[in-house]
Amino acid sequence: MSRASSRALKHPPVAAPSEPAGAPITSPAPFPELAVAIERGRRRGRGAQSNDSGRFEAEARVAFDDGWQSLDDLPSFKTTVALDTARKVITRNDSPDIGFDRSINPYRGCEHGCVYCFARPTHAFLGLSPGLDFETKLFAKPDAPQLLEKELAAPGYQPRMIAIGTNTDPYQPIERERKIMRGILEVLERAGHPVGIVTKSALVARDIDILARMAKRSLAKVAISVTTLDAKLARTMEPRASTPSRRLEALRQLSEAGIPTTVMVAPVIPALNDSEIERILDAAAHAGVREASYVLLRLPLEVRDLFREWLMANYPDRYRHVFTLIRDMRGGRDYDSQWGTRMKGTGPMAWMIGRRFEIACDKLGLNKRRSKLTTDHFARPERSGQQLSLF
Repeated sequence: MSRASSRALKHPPVAAPSEPAGAPITSPAPFPELAVAIERGRRRGRGAQSNDSGRFEAEARVAFDDGWQSLDDLPSFKTTVALDTARKVITRNDSPDIGFDRSINPYRGCEHGCVYCFARPTHAFLGLSPGLDFETKLFAKPDAPQLLEKELAAPGYQPRMIAIGTNTDPYQPIERERKIMRGILEVLERAGHPVGIVTKSALVARDIDILARMAKRSLAKVAISVTTLDAKLARTMEPRASTPSRRLEALRQLSEAGIPTTVMVAPVIPALNDSEIERILDAAAHAGVREASYVLLRLPLEVRDLFREWLMANYPDRYRHVFTLIRDMRGGRDYDSQWGTRMKGTGPMAWMIGRRFEIACDKLGLNKRRSKLTTDHFARPERSGQQLSLF
């Protein structure tokens, strides 16, 4: 008896995934089944609509209905967690337009399922899909605290702020049981090492006890991304992240505990959430936040097509308008990765968003002072078996 079939194809050339308003509609892709979204019931509570193979795979495999309705037999996507046995946990970078040169990612993949996440393409390096695989096939680094302590103890290590949450969220749902992030914070506190955290999760409030003690020594600051105040849009766009109200409450708790907090309006998506910039900043300011930043939507590699599918499925009436504005801010392309402009974009629309953000911050008294972290308290951890010094 026939079951659901899987067809393997060499990656075919596909038509342009988006056209600006007024552009002629191109012919369909040579293999239209490649663009078919996974059935809604199988991906309930997920952000991506599809699960196409990563760009490094020699073949693309898709499930298609063979006429026996056997797709109904396929299981829904469940979250699985595998162990990542990394030998090092600190990742270095030399990007000239970001304010840190090292970071830690306790997890690979992210169950939050934010459809626009620029980290999705990293799953292709694992032979997995940046689509549904990214938010269901997760990897945890349980040895991260021990590895971190070992790296901090290295004789040549020079302390500078470590950023956590720059790729995948350290406070995604599996952190509740795994507690890897809390273990990392305990190591950093003992070593007197500065840390900057970025998250979309209210779970960060669980670690206020550690963060407050570190903040007293100028060792910690936290940024929470608030993309929208519309709970329905947030649920659709960031299905398993904390609700906007819970993120604002977490900002309030952190601020009251004396921890420097930043609200990130990120990403700003034209014709979808850009109208909320001022309201988000106002709500954050009333929660005690004193710093703010924003990032324009980024669509590198597979993220472009995943966002396009999501937009067509949920807001088809805005599809052409959104991509027209994106291209206006990206030099006529869907994405421009040029240093210095990739975060903010270029052109009149990007300029207007920047000015609106600055004016709102000025009215609310945000960014008047920037919190600074220090390395003055750093004490290199003792390595196991290390011989004590005579002097």
